[in-house]
Amino acid sequence: MAAETLTLAKALNAGMRRAMEDDPKVLIMGEDVGRLGGVFRVTDGLQKDFGEERVIDTPLAESGIVGTAIGLALRGYRPICEIQFDGFVFPAADQIITQLAKMHLRSLGQVKLPVVIRIPCGGGIGAVEHHSESPEAYFTHTAGLRVVVCSNPADAYTMIRQAVACDDPVIFFEPKRRYWDKTPVDTDADLAAATPMGSAVVALPGTDVTVLAYGPSVKTCLQAAAASEDRSLEVIDLRSLNPLDTPTVIESVRKTGRCVVVHEAPVFSGYGAELAARITETCFYHLEAPVLRVGGFSTPYPPSRLEDHFLPDLDRILHAVDQTFGW
Repeated sequence: MAAETLTLAKALNAGMRRAMEDDPKVLIMGEDVGRLGGVFRVTDGLQKDFGEERVIDTPLAESGIVGTAIGLALRGYRPICEIQFDGFVFPAADQIITQLAKMHLRSLGQVKLPVVIRIPCGGGIGAVEHHSESPEAYFTHTAGLRVVVCSNPADAYTMIRQAVACDDPVIFFEPKRRYWDKTPVDTDADLAAATPMGSAVVALPGTDVTVLAYGPSVKTCLQAAAASEDRSLEVIDLRSLNPLDTPTVIESVRKTGRCVVVHEAPVFSGYGAELAARITETCFYHLEAPVLRVGGFSTPYPPSRLEDHFLPDLDRILHAVDQTFGW
């Protein structure tokens, strides 16, 4: 076992490196991904080792990046596209929603598009709007896309390899404020033995309340669980938003009888609404209280001085947990 202590950014780099070593059809493309190594240095050193034909610096045109990736995938390649910041993905919305997500069904299953679109997501880095957004609900609503979110370096390493190996288009969200978190990573991990990309995991067992989270919010929820003196929180890291690992969620909620959903995106029409609806439909007679949601507010992402008030924190999560016991 080659266990290394890596940041989440370095784990993604190592995972893509491994994928490129294993398959010469794997390419990386995006703005400044080559010589610069990306704005967060996630692709640092890859162009030097694999050449400019496999790690491609593109023009500042997200629609062109994804459109070119679709063409490459049709010719047998497995492109990884980097979108510099979450708010920059929208110029590529037409290519993603009307082409990438639909071509497999349009061709009656004859065409596969193994394209991975990496999107740094969320706030917490002192950036402005367009650089701190959480657009996952747009893509989970789009049938034909897999949508996954890593929350720690070990998952980042494994899940990026799984995403590249997947024949479906994958939207791969990366929590940018966790890029510098470090944990041990088994770089010899066997993908066949790893947790499947579409599965949730119990990040922390508990008995009183199920807390559902993904991406950057997982660490915040674990910190809230540690700070809770009189409640036992079971924290579920969803990992995959579409498809959703519904059995793991249902099993936990039926055990605890209470559920709080946490995400950075605005609560209104956010992904938590889908979770709350599914849980209510399947666990109605097990629930001791309504499913509560903790998230951002219905406003564009605020200036950096105000983002601590916008993002869910320990106090807001623990307040929601206490509310579930007030019914």
